[in-house]
Amino acid sequence: MNSRPRLLLGLAAVAVAFAAADTYVVVLALPDMMASVGIPLDELQRGAPIVSGFLLGYVAMLPLIGRIADLRGRVPVLVAALVVFAVGSLVTILSYDLESLVAGRFIQGVGGGGLVPATLALVADLYPVERRGVPLGIVSGVQELGSVIGPLFGAAILAVTDWRVIFVINMVVGVVLAVLIRAVTRTGPPSPRPGVRHVDWPGVALLVVALASGGLLLVQPTPLVQDVTWGQLFIPEVGSGRWLTPLGLIAIVAMLLVVVRCLTAPHPLVDLRSWGRAAAQADLPGALFLAAALAGVILAFATADPRIQVFAPQGHWYLLAALIATFAFAWHLRTADAPLVPRGALRRTPAWGSLLVSFFVGAALVAALIDIPIFARTTVYPDSQLLAALVLVRFLVALPVGAVVGGYLTRHVPAGVVTAAGMALAALGFLLMSEWDLTSLSAWPANVPLLVGGFGFGLALAPVNAAVLAATDSGVHGLATAGVVVSRMVGMLVGVSALTTIGLRRYYAESRDLPPPMQVCGGHTSRCEAFDLLLRQAGIAQEHTVFAGAAVCACIAAVLALFLFRGVETRATDLTVGLRAG
Repeated sequence: MNSRPRLLLGLAAVAVAFAAADTYVVVLALPDMMASVGIPLDELQRGAPIVSGFLLGYVAMLPLIGRIADLRGRVPVLVAALVVFAVGSLVTILSYDLESLVAGRFIQGVGGGGLVPATLALVADLYPVERRGVPLGIVSGVQELGSVIGPLFGAAILAVTDWRVIFVINMVVGVVLAVLIRAVTRTGPPSPRPGVRHVDWPGVALLVVALASGGLLLVQPTPLVQDVTWGQLFIPEVGSGRWLTPLGLIAIVAMLLVVVRCLTAPHPLVDLRSWGRAAAQADLPGALFLAAALAGVILAFATADPRIQVFAPQGHWYLLAALIATFAFAWHLRTADAPLVPRGALRRTPAWGSLLVSFFVGAALVAALIDIPIFARTTVYPDSQLLAALVLVRFLVALPVGAVVGGYLTRHVPAGVVTAAGMALAALGFLLMSEWDLTSLSAWPANVPLLVGGFGFGLALAPVNAAVLAATDSGVHGLATAGVVVSRMVGMLVGVSALTTIGLRRYYAESRDLPPPMQVCGGHTSRCEAFDLLLRQAGIAQEHTVFAGAAVCACIAAVLALFLFRGVETRATDLTVGLRAG
């Protein structure tokens, strides 16, 4: 293989890493982001859509994007996803209220999510089955490295400047990577008129007007707003919304004209016609049914407080809507001529088995991502969210190492065995965590379960992807890898609900057995340090139960991988090595 495909894959992996980093960077930036749109820190649940909006965009549109990557090609989807990610970053930068901030995060999620299936499918395009393990491990490792870099990157930026700078960097990196990927993949003979390119100058002019007026509307420069003449542009014609001002109406009309131009011009800025045809060919109605089902699950679980709630306050209604959409999607798959999931695409056991294994991997992984920081806040770092988050970094730093090792092992060991070994290590890590006490995180031995667990999860990433790619046809690789990602994310959402349920039951059981506060505190007050210590110990018991439940999920994933991946071959066998050597 020459250097160009490797460079292309490297750029795609970097893009995936930045999208992953953006998922975690908000953990630290969320208080500042909430404050910028007028939400006080003591109303944290009002800021939940900032996180769930990104998650909704990331997951709900993945199947459609993965299918379009199968039909239109990996590289166009990679470039488009990076552009969408950059646009979402720009909207986030210019946001002035919660609605515009959530919209920006949703657009970012759509772009960031689209990078993953296209990159994984690109590996399958560039490498034969027996050589995919290492590149899949590298891509997975770089992606998980983003989860390590994200909190550190966010902390560094927030220490010196405003949270918006994070998204300025995201926007610039997204544009630069899109340009580089396009340049690397540009092929064909040079143009007979190299100095002439088709540029839709009317479209460019309309886009400039839309961006300039929209930017001014969101930034609201004080000199212009207070000017007697120019200030009229910022006064709403009706109501009080910014988009109802003359400047807002100009931005809306200009953007609508940009869309019309992209649909009608011979050489538009963005060929919306071809993208529309690709979406229709990919089965847009089916994708919308599935997106609605996933959205209901996400909104039911992701907007709940995992410390005290299983569902969001409207969670049961969201789940009902998800159930209706699921039935509609199933009916559509049976009746559509060309459904989103082609008939027989996942017929082999390792194909649908990869989705099932990924679900339980996600259900176990979420306990580490959420409950390790909670345990740290409950015990040694009650007053520092940053230090509690850095405890999780010790777990996350082992993930990319395990991913690369898992990719290498997949070339020589059956994918099911590698996955099972990784999840067994993850289960061991959780069992060791379930023995932590009030002071455990202050001592170095606490790093052992963190590193073992993180390494185990990393070890399982590449073989799961290798199994689904080996068990499906190349024409559905984008859809199949999107399914693996969606299954893991849904597993995380369902897992956090189930584990929170059993954890809260343990907490309430421990709390019922506590003596009355007045008795513990000597009758002087209803609360004292001794009683608070008892409550913290009840909270530790809750986390122990969650870690034990996560160990069970990890063991289920290990057993399923051993049995369901038996029919897939991902190794570089002696025969294939000999044929290539010859």
